[in-house]
Amino acid sequence: MSTSEILPQGAGYGVGIGLFFSAFMVGLTALQAHYTGVSPKDSEEFSSASRSVKPGLIASGILQSSAVAYRYGISGPWWYAAGATVQVLLFAQLATKLKLNAPYAHTWLEIVAARWGTTAHLIFMVFGLATNLIVSSMLVLGSSATVTSLTGRSTIAACFLIPLGIAISVVVGGMRSTLLCDYTHTTVLFTILLTFVFTVYATSDYIGSISRMHYLLSEVSQISPVVGNAGGSYLTLRSQNGLIFGVINLIGNFATVFQDQVYWQRAIASRPSTTVKAYLIGGLAWFTIPFAFSMTLGLAAVAFSAVPAANSFFIPMLALLSQDAISEGLPASLAAATLLGKSGAAALLVVLFLAVTSATSAELIARYINLKATEQQILRMSHAGVVIFALVMGIAGVIFYYIGVSMGWLYTFMGVILGSAVCPIALCITWKKANKVGCISGALVGFAAGIIAWLVTTSTLNQKVINVTVRNYEMLSGNLASIGVGAIISTAISLIWPDDYDFASTRAINGRSAAISRDANDELEESEDEKKFPDVTVSSVSNEAQIDPELDPVGLNKAFKFAARASIVLTLVLLILIPLPLFGAQTVYSITGFSVWVIIGIIWTFMSAFAVVLYPLWESRAAIRPISRGVIKGSSNGRLRAITEGEDGKVIITGEYGQVLIRHALGPSAYTMLRNPQTTAQ
Repeated sequence: MSTSEILPQGAGYGVGIGLFFSAFMVGLTALQAHYTGVSPKDSEEFSSASRSVKPGLIASGILQSSAVAYRYGISGPWWYAAGATVQVLLFAQLATKLKLNAPYAHTWLEIVAARWGTTAHLIFMVFGLATNLIVSSMLVLGSSATVTSLTGRSTIAACFLIPLGIAISVVVGGMRSTLLCDYTHTTVLFTILLTFVFTVYATSDYIGSISRMHYLLSEVSQISPVVGNAGGSYLTLRSQNGLIFGVINLIGNFATVFQDQVYWQRAIASRPSTTVKAYLIGGLAWFTIPFAFSMTLGLAAVAFSAVPAANSFFIPMLALLSQDAISEGLPASLAAATLLGKSGAAALLVVLFLAVTSATSAELIARYINLKATEQQILRMSHAGVVIFALVMGIAGVIFYYIGVSMGWLYTFMGVILGSAVCPIALCITWKKANKVGCISGALVGFAAGIIAWLVTTSTLNQKVINVTVRNYEMLSGNLASIGVGAIISTAISLIWPDDYDFASTRAINGRSAAISRDANDELEESEDEKKFPDVTVSSVSNEAQIDPELDPVGLNKAFKFAARASIVLTLVLLILIPLPLFGAQTVYSITGFSVWVIIGIIWTFMSAFAVVLYPLWESRAAIRPISRGVIKGSSNGRLRAITEGEDGKVIITGEYGQVLIRHALGPSAYTMLRNPQTTAQ
């Protein structure tokens, strides 16, 4: 069966898919703004969703999917999923420290600038921008190659059209739109994932059961044994190359998680009391996406190429794929199209449109150029940053495409470029003894060491030829050198010449006093929402010195200790206690062992779906209620109930259902007026 261009080009250009989801998210944002008063026109809301998004919602935003089972068999799904999960679990510790040491920061670079100054800020800004560019380029390259193979659409057009829909929804809706978008996308993704799982292991005419999958994988092992696997089998965790990939994957994902503003943005958007829960739920739920997709579509692609030993004239449903095709990420799409025809190909296209979501914020640039930037200036810069970055994503994708860089190569190479900055960034946020010179030196020297190690190893193993093909030993040396040298230098210098930092300057980032002084210089304008309600009595205004109980240091330190214990235990389980004994056993699984492996994966998938699809609805019921009431009654925000002062110094006007109608920064004179109990706010 040929799967070449199984869908029309119109599907590839996103008609009815990409633009539909962009319009859908814009509509959700408009509904939320109309019925709850949460407006993306506020720069705080645009860039950080007012720091009030629930953890289940954030958990659904930490998800992506991929497949490596075609190369390494059943070891690939585990090493990919585990190697990309532990960083999210460990990030729970950084997220807690962020709330403790810089509760009002918008970006991690703001913290670097406040602690170490301009030079460090510029250096780590380069690492941050490189991270965003590499991650976005991987998504664009992988999705464009897949869409082109299924629809015949121009790859060049794909590189620009894919970021277009993302830019539309993010510019209109800001950070909360991105998080809502993540939730909606994840709901659809799990629906499609479970459809593929049950088709492969229950209803498919060609596979249709776990035992049949086991038989087909065994047959392929006889024709095309996996180099480095026990018995050349796809049914073993004794995979030398799988283990090497796991190390590369682990290092590269540390770089992308710790330096990608997307993950910090979710920590910023989460409420302090639920930050740890957000990342622990997100990490465990994320595990099942690559694991289940790999165990389903990755292994199905292998099974479709099986030729029974008793019938040498049998024509397989799929020919064995070349290394280039595998590196481009084609096994999943080809398996989906072979499995369900046009329906499977269309479902994969939907998954691609939903998975290729990336958030970016230009706030760090706005504040760096103009430290006294107003709300509107920050918002305009944020909008411009999103549009510019979408264009850069397209250009980068085209450049990589023409020079022959694939998604697979870029994925394994990213740790070489970015790994050196992982430890310095973590030390900056968490350790008072972190030395500025040591951490900057560690990042720069580690970067150079990674590049040199990769070049030397590649040249030595390939007759002095430098190429861009995916090879494990070259990538392993570069990744280890980058993250290892960076960590050793930054830690050693910090221990020899320790700093004694109290985090006072980072806690003052975007503090209430700074917001008041900045807004005092702006003209106080009455918003449209305020004009709707001319008669409002001030019922309560919190004391200026009141401390947000969720930022209580004792509580946050307790949350940090819990995050440390939980994340370290889960990391040990995922990386050592489960896979290494199975690696050492050299077992090629029987039907029973393989059945247990698959069934556990399916159960985990259902549990993850509950955690990131149903749980957020229950958790956000208070926010959903006023929207539902408003839609049913045909009204907007209802009557006002109270005016209070928020933790960031902004006045919060609350509606009759408890929803926030207006969050507005007022100058000192306006605060004085509101604090007078005889005053009626107009």
